[in-house]
Parts: sequence; C-alpha cells; structure tokens
Amino acid sequence: MNNNTFGSNSMNSHCTFGVDLSFWYAVYTSAHHEKKVAEQFAGREIEHFLPLYEAVHQWKDRRVRLQLPLFPGYVFVRLRSTERPRALQVPGVARLVGFGDRPAPIPDLEIDGLRRGLQSQLKMQPHPYLTEGRKVRIIRGPLAGIEGILVRQKQNFRVVLSLDLIMRSVVVEVDTSDVYPIFTGEPLEVRQLC
Repeated sequence: MNNNTFGSNSMNSHCTFGVDLSFWYAVYTSAHHEKKVAEQFAGREIEHFLPLYEAVHQWKDRRVRLQLPLFPGYVFVRLRSTERPRALQVPGVARLVGFGDRPAPIPDLEIDGLRRGLQSQLKMQPHPYLTEGRKVRIIRGPLAGIEGILVRQKQNFRVVLSLDLIMRSVVVEVDTSDVYPIFTGEPLEVRQLC
C-alpha cells in the first residue's frame, strides 16, 4: 500500500509513549484573514505555512497582480498537542480542522509537496474539489511521489491534488511523460487519454 497519496488520511500513529511529537494541522480562519493569521503565527514563533499563488485581477483603471491563498480560509501549522491552545488564541483563528473535537494531522508529504511545488515556481491554482477520475502518480520533478487525478484542459494535461481533510484541491500543469497511472504502472500515453 502506498502512503504517498495527496490528501490521504493514513499516517503513522502519533502517540508515542512520553513523547509529544509535532504534526501539521489545517487551521480554519475567519474570512479573508489568512495573511493576518500567518503574521500572528510568525510573531508568536509558531511554525506555519500559507501557500499563495499569483493572480491578475482587472480593476477599473488597471491590472493588478495579487498574491492570494491557494486554499482560501486555511493556514497550515505545525504543532505539538500541548501547543494547540496557543494556536487557537491567535486572532482570526476559528478552529483546528478535524473530526469532532479531535484535530486531524496532515501527512508531512502533502505539506512538503506543496512547498516544493511552489518553491520551484510550478504554477498551482485553486481547483474545484475533485476525488473521482484517472488516478496518477507524478514520477519526476518537485512533486515526485505525489498522487492526484489527471485532467485534460484543451491541449494541456494537469494533475488535480486534493486535500481531503479540508475538501479543497489545486491543479498543476504536467507533462504526460512525468506521470504514471496508479493501477497499471505503465507510462501514460496521450492516445490513451483522449
């Protein structure tokens, strides 16, 4: 079984006797407060990650380039269980995302993949949440090892990466030679996808 699935809820047990390990969590924020929450985390020396993408908006008199949250309403934080109350005290933080009263950790691979993709200048954009479709594994580049769903847009192929915990997706453009179908292990060919 492969644990490299983007959005997978599988992870090793995080209860180790006497050790309070840190994990990534999604923090749900007040509307349009992602950047302010990230600034507050930085000021309090709480490890965090706010993935941004560049968008061009046309205003009445000019075009403006903006840095917008890739996952609107969310900031990611790395915390030990004893640090959770400290994160919840930050203005603009609504809650830690989880199931019932239990925050759910996000696998390091998912956060690392997002970071690598953004640092290498891959063009990532928000995409409607997607869970069904042709599953592929990216085998080359900064997202190597990450799994997603292959979609075609005009003449280009893209992989949709979904974070199941927050029910959000992003899309990244790929070359078909950089992905393999998950079930067959054979290289994808364009003629197979048309």
